[in-house]
Amino acid sequence: MTYEDMLVQIVQSDDRVIVMTAENRAAIRALQERIGNRCIDVGIAEQTMIGMATGLALRGRIPIVHALAAFLTMRAFEFIRTDVGIGRLPVKLIGAVPGLLSEANGPTHQALEDISLLRGIPGMNVFCPADLDDLVMSLPTIVRDPNPWYIRYPSGQGMFKHERFIPGRAEVFGEGTDVAILTYGHLVREALDAAARLRERGYAARVIHVRTIKPLDTEVVLSCALSCGIVAIVEDHFLTGGLTSAVSELLTERKVTVRTVPLAFRERWFHPALLPTVLEHEGFTGEQIANQICRELQRDEEWFNAPFPNSVGIAPIL
Repeated sequence: MTYEDMLVQIVQSDDRVIVMTAENRAAIRALQERIGNRCIDVGIAEQTMIGMATGLALRGRIPIVHALAAFLTMRAFEFIRTDVGIGRLPVKLIGAVPGLLSEANGPTHQALEDISLLRGIPGMNVFCPADLDDLVMSLPTIVRDPNPWYIRYPSGQGMFKHERFIPGRAEVFGEGTDVAILTYGHLVREALDAAARLRERGYAARVIHVRTIKPLDTEVVLSCALSCGIVAIVEDHFLTGGLTSAVSELLTERKVTVRTVPLAFRERWFHPALLPTVLEHEGFTGEQIANQICRELQRDEEWFNAPFPNSVGIAPIL
């Protein structure tokens, strides 16, 4: 089932659901023909769309709104925060081409802070599906949930069979204890590739698809921190405010110490190009992720195996 098919099914089964877009129809090109006036295109007016969605939600509707992630989360942020967030209204926000999926677009269209912005709104949940199958199977649960949600719209069909969607529950692949790779969205594919490459080099890795960054699967994250030598966090987002921050906040709160290896953007946007080139240029291919983690693991081994320096002038304790 496609995303558009799922929207049609949801609309036909629930009179409260309204689909909206700010002239972002890539994923829903034929939807208006299929559901008529239950689909509203406001044009390039993200703030207006959120205002309309808020009014509809206050009257018992469940709006599912679509716009480019950069403009939805930044141009309309105050409207989302004040109108949707404070009222905790059941508006579902779908951000298109988030993170590296913006590929050939420049910084004005790159959403590398979207998760940080929306995660910071009280009551707002954040879902980053790995692929379209993940989104389609999860959407009915999210629509039924009374809370507002932000969803990063993914790319590609399913890369594996997903578990039943439960907010705050991650998907775990493998049981390795050398390294846990925490990631989300389309980078799950690269993380699984990295784990396979690490196994070929003799390291046992596990991959955690953190489906919902908020609510975070605290049980799985803490388990990784307590049982793995390294926790690598791979995300196409700024280092500040995304999954790296969420994990750090949890570890600090629970007073758990583990060596983390964050692979994220630090104070810069990415170089525009087609996605395969962007991944390679920015160091996010499976091979590059494996190489970076491998260097960290080898550094640990060298430190552990290094001879303990002799103390000068200190008598041994007998």
